[in-house]
Amino acid sequence: MQALLGIALIAGGIVLTISRGFGIRALTTPQWTGVILFVVLLAVAAPWAFRTRTALTVAREQELLANARADVASHLHDSVLQTLALIQRQADDPRAVAALARKQERELRQWLYGESHEADTIKTALEAAAAEVEDDGGVTVDLVVVGDHELDVRMDALVRASREAMLNAAKHSGADRVDVYAEILDDVAEVYVRDRGQGFEVGSVSDDRMGVRGSIVDRMARHDGTARIRSVPGEGTEVWLRMELE
Repeated sequence: MQALLGIALIAGGIVLTISRGFGIRALTTPQWTGVILFVVLLAVAAPWAFRTRTALTVAREQELLANARADVASHLHDSVLQTLALIQRQADDPRAVAALARKQERELRQWLYGESHEADTIKTALEAAAAEVEDDGGVTVDLVVVGDHELDVRMDALVRASREAMLNAAKHSGADRVDVYAEILDDVAEVYVRDRGQGFEVGSVSDDRMGVRGSIVDRMARHDGTARIRSVPGEGTEVWLRMELE
C-alpha cells in the first residue's frame, strides 16, 4: 500500500511539473503516451526493486547469522571441548581439574561479556597463544614474529586459526617441537606453523573435523583470509595462513 501511494505521488508530481512547464493542452498525443508509459514502468519497477532490496537484506542477515553461529561453534571447539578433553585425561588429579575449570570459566566470561584483558597486537596475542599451547600440549613452541599490527576482528581470527594449528601439531603430530614464523608487513600478515611429526593425508580429512575445517580453513575464509595445509605422512605438516591488512 505504501509503495502504491508513493508511486501515485511520484506520478502526480511528474504530471504537475509537465503541466506547469508546458501546459497540459500543449502536450501532443505521443508526449502523453510517453508520460503514461513512464508512469506504468515506474509502477511495475518500484515493487520489484523493493522486493529485490528486501531479499538482499534478508540474505545478508542470514549470512551474518550463519557466520556468527560458525564462530560460536569454532570457539566452543577451540576452548570448551579442548578443556573437557584435558579434564578427562587428568580426572585423577582434582587440583588440575579445578585449575582447568577456573581457567575455562574466565575465558568464557571474557568471550561472552567482553571482559577481555588479552593482548592488543598480533605479536603479543601469538605469544600468549604459543604459551598456552606449550602449557596444554607439553611441547616446545618456537615462535618468531617479524613486524606487528593492532589486533582487530580479522587479525584475531588469524591468531585463533594459528593457535588451532599449533594445538593440532602438539596433539596429533607426535613431534616435541612446533615452529611458528609470523611476518606482518604493511599490507599483509602471514603465519607459518610447521612440525616434523608423523603428518597425514590432507585429502582424507572429513568435512566434520572442526579442528582443521572449522577452526582453521573456514574461519580464515569467513574473514576474507586464506589457509593452506601441506602435509606428508612421515615428514610433518605445514599450515600457511594469510590475511590482508585493511
